[in-house]
Amino acid sequence: MNNSVLLTGFEPFGGSDINPSIMACRKFEDKMIQGYSIKVSEIPLRYNEIKDTIESLIKQEQPKAVICTGQSPRPEISLERVAINIADISKSAYNCGSIPNNEILVKEAPAGYFSTLPLQQIKTELELNKIPVNISNSAGTYGCNQIFYHLMHFISEENLNIPAGFVHVPSLPEQVVGKNIPSMSLELIANALGIIINLAIQTVENTIK
Repeated sequence: MNNSVLLTGFEPFGGSDINPSIMACRKFEDKMIQGYSIKVSEIPLRYNEIKDTIESLIKQEQPKAVICTGQSPRPEISLERVAINIADISKSAYNCGSIPNNEILVKEAPAGYFSTLPLQQIKTELELNKIPVNISNSAGTYGCNQIFYHLMHFISEENLNIPAGFVHVPSLPEQVVGKNIPSMSLELIANALGIIINLAIQTVENTIK
């Protein structure tokens, strides 16, 4: 494995031409944090491409930690606790037009996987830095849950002992003008992501020790 951390964010969707998840990740592209290089990749929000994309990235980068991110309409940083083996959409569609209905993501695989990021430690540190945060028990049944599940399933199948998980970030202010939806500045989202990266690296280092 390389001394690297893989960060992913999704491409824009739902009629927006921006996505704060990948925009925040780009702030760390090719940076070094605690001796670890940060690798950033944009994930296509296309149902049949997500699994192969995240698996290929892990094979290529061989990171020591993986943090996937996506956008949600929630008011805070959402640290997702569990990914479930289902895709089910009723009110929207993937960018490819797919609308999965009660579809199993991986046949004969576990119903769910827990994040291996230090969620409680992250929550405490974000709160100390005055960043709204919550540990969420549902990543939904759309693209965000899908990449989270494929990520954790691949890590399990390959016996990779690395911290990994998914984080939802709020919309940006410019995305919610005229809408009754909460938002967060890109600067604050990036600050939160920086804290999450540092704590994920600390988890790796503690495992090595």
